[in-house]
Amino acid sequence: MNRNAPVVLLGAALAGSVALKLYLTRDLTFLQDTWAILMDRRELTVDALLEPHNEHIIAIPVAAEQLLLRIFGMTSATPEYVLLAIVLAVTALLLFVYVRRLAGPWLALFAAVLVLFLGPAWEVLLWPFELSLAGSVLFGIAMLLALDRDDRRGDVAACAFLCLSFGFSTLGLPFAAAAAIDVLQKRRRRGLSRAVVVAVPVALFALWYLGWGSEAESHLSLRNVLLSPRFVADSAAVAVASLFGFGESPLAGPADPVWARPLLVALIAVFAYRQIQRPGFPPSFWPIAAAAGANWFLTAFNQSAGRAPVSSRYQYIGGVLILLLLAHLLRDVRFGRQALAVGAVVTGIALSVNLIFLRDGRDALMVQSVYTQADLAAIEIAKRTIDPEFSLGAEVAGTPTLVNVQAGKYLEAVDEYGSPAYTPAELGGAPDYGRRQADIVLSQALPLSTVTHLGAYDPNDSGENCVALPAGKPSSTSEVRLAPGQTRIELAPGPPAEFSLRRFASGEYPVPTEGAPGDSVTLLRIPRDKATQPWFLHVEASQRSRICR
Repeated sequence: MNRNAPVVLLGAALAGSVALKLYLTRDLTFLQDTWAILMDRRELTVDALLEPHNEHIIAIPVAAEQLLLRIFGMTSATPEYVLLAIVLAVTALLLFVYVRRLAGPWLALFAAVLVLFLGPAWEVLLWPFELSLAGSVLFGIAMLLALDRDDRRGDVAACAFLCLSFGFSTLGLPFAAAAAIDVLQKRRRRGLSRAVVVAVPVALFALWYLGWGSEAESHLSLRNVLLSPRFVADSAAVAVASLFGFGESPLAGPADPVWARPLLVALIAVFAYRQIQRPGFPPSFWPIAAAAGANWFLTAFNQSAGRAPVSSRYQYIGGVLILLLLAHLLRDVRFGRQALAVGAVVTGIALSVNLIFLRDGRDALMVQSVYTQADLAAIEIAKRTIDPEFSLGAEVAGTPTLVNVQAGKYLEAVDEYGSPAYTPAELGGAPDYGRRQADIVLSQALPLSTVTHLGAYDPNDSGENCVALPAGKPSSTSEVRLAPGQTRIELAPGPPAEFSLRRFASGEYPVPTEGAPGDSVTLLRIPRDKATQPWFLHVEASQRSRICR
C-alpha cells in the first residue's frame, strides 16, 4: 500500500471540503446571531469585543467579523464563509496530524474525512457564526499537539494556543481541563511550574468573567446538575452515531437519542473486550477524557430549550472528542489490510449519508437566508417613512432569527458598508415565501393605515378614477391595482366586507386589514417608497363597492 496515499487523499479531501462548503453556501447571506455583531458591535471597543454572547466570550470572532466588514463591506457574506471553510480544513488537518501519531495515517485519514463532512454538525460547518466553536476546537487541538512536544517551547506554544481557544468561546474550558491533567501527569518529571500553561489562560478567562461574563444569562440549576449524567450519556451516544452516519437530518426536526444508545453500548463493549485482552489505559488517554467530560458536563449544567444532546452545533466538538478518545484507545494497534478496508467502507458509508445531511442543513439555512434578504429589502424599500426603532420580531419577520435587526441601525450600516438585501427586482424573483413575508414587513414598516367612516356611503356619487365592483356572493373576489397615496373604499349597505393586499406576493394576499361594515367608506393610505411595483387590493364583499384612487 502506498505510504503517501493517506496524505494525498487527505489533500483531496481538504480541497473537496472547502469547495463543497463554498458551493453549498454560495447563495447564503448573513444569518441569525451574526446580526448581533453587525448591528451592535460595529465599533471595535473593548465592550464590543468582550461582551458575552449568551454565555460565551466571542472576542476573536467579533474582531474577525469587523475586519471582514471593513475590507469587503456588507454586500456579500462570502468572505466569512471562506474563512469558516478554511478554519474547518485546518482543524481537520491538525486532527489528522494528532491521530496519525497515535494510530497511523489511515485511521487519521478516516478521522479527518469524518469530521470534514460531518453532516449532523451542519450548523458549525455551514454557519459562519459558529466560527466561535470551530476556532476553539482548532486551537484546542493545536494545544494538544504542542503539549506532546514535552518541552519548554511546546509549553509556551500550548499556553498561547489555549489563550486563543478561550478567545473564540468558552469551549476553551474543556481543553484547559486536558492541559491541567497533562500537567499533573508529568509533575514528577517536569515539575509543577508548567501549571502556567493552564494558569495564564484560565486567569485571563476569569478576569473576563468577572468583568463581563458574569452578566451573561445562565441556565445553571440543581435540576440540570442532577440530570447531567443522562445528558452526558446521550451526548456521547449522539456524537458516536453522528460520526458513523446514524444522525438525523435537520429537516426531520429534533429526535430522541434513544436510537443512538445501542451504538454507544456496542462501542463500549468492543473496548471492554480489548481491556480484557490488554488491561489499562495509556496515560495520554486521560487528558482527552477530561476534556470530553468537562465539555459534556458543562453543557449539561447549562442545558435549556434548544440545547439538547441532538443539537447540531454540539455534534462537531462531540465528534472530534470521540475520535481523539478512539485514537488513544487504539494507540499502537496494528491493523492489516482487511481491517483498513473495512474502516474505509465504514467511512465511505458514513460519508455518503452525512453528505445528505449536510445538503439538508444547507436547505434549512437557505430558508433563513431568503427570509433575511426579503425582510431587509422591505426595510430598505420603506426607508423614507420607516420608524428607526422598527425591528424584525418573529411576528413580523416570519422567523425569530432577525430580532437583532433594527431599522435605524441597519440603514446606517447599509449606508456605510453596502446592502446584503434583495433589490426590488431580485425580490420579485425570490421564492414565494420570501415575497409573501416582504409584503407583511412592508405593511408594518411603511406603514399602511386605514380609517373607516360609518354611514358615509353615497350611492349617487360615482366619483372620478373609481372602479365599481359588482355585488356577488360572499366568496367572490376582486382585485384592484393601487398607486401610493390615499385610496377610498366605498361599501354599500350589507354585511361586513374583508380587504387584503399584496405587492410582491402572488396567488395570495398576505396583508389583511380590519375590513369594514356595510354602508361605510374606508380610507386606505399607502406611503410612497423606493419601489415601483404596485399594490393590489383584494375585496371580498357580497354587496356593491367602489374603489376610488
